[in-house]
Amino acid sequence: MKPSGPVARRYAKALHALAGEAGRAEAVADELSRFAGLLDGERELREVLAWPWVKAATKRSLVVAVADRLGLSPLARNFLALVAQRRRFGLLADIVAAYRALIDRAAGRVRARVRSAAPLADADRAALRERLGRRLGKLVLLDTEVDPALLGGFVVEVESRVLDASVAGRLRALRGALIKGAGGAA
Repeated sequence: MKPSGPVARRYAKALHALAGEAGRAEAVADELSRFAGLLDGERELREVLAWPWVKAATKRSLVVAVADRLGLSPLARNFLALVAQRRRFGLLADIVAAYRALIDRAAGRVRARVRSAAPLADADRAALRERLGRRLGKLVLLDTEVDPALLGGFVVEVESRVLDASVAGRLRALRGALIKGAGGAA
C-alpha cells in the first residue's frame, strides 16, 4: 500500500523520530497495526472516530481507553490520541503504511505485494523472495493474497514497480503484440 499524502507522511516521520530515539520503532509499528486491525473489525468505533460532530476531546478519550485496553505503550497511545485530537483518524491506515515504509527503508527492507491465482507454496514464496531480493539488493517481505481473476501466475507490486507474470497479463501482452503487428502489416 502506498501512503496517500503528505499529511500521513508527516505524522509517520514524527512518530518514527520519536520511536527511533526510544529504540521502539518496530514495537510501535506492531501496536499501531493492532489498533488499526481492531478498527477494521469495529465499524461503530470507526464511524464515531470519523464523525465530525463528535468532539475531539471525546475521540481522544475513547482512543486512550481502547489503547489502554489493548495494552499499548504510552508512545503509541499518545500518538493515537494526538491523531484523534487533530481529527486525522481517516488517515490512520496511510500513516501506518508510511511509518512501516520508513522502518523498512531504515532496515534495508522492502515490502512486496504479491497477488496470485492460487495460494503460493512456502517453497515458491521463498524462491520469489530470494529472486526479488537479489534483483533489488534488499531484504524482501512478501504480503500475499489470492486473486482468482488472474487465471494463473502472479503479479508483484514492489515500490513503484509492477511485475505481471499472470496468465491474464500475458494474454494482454499477446493481444497488444498481435494488434501492433496487425497494424504494421496494413
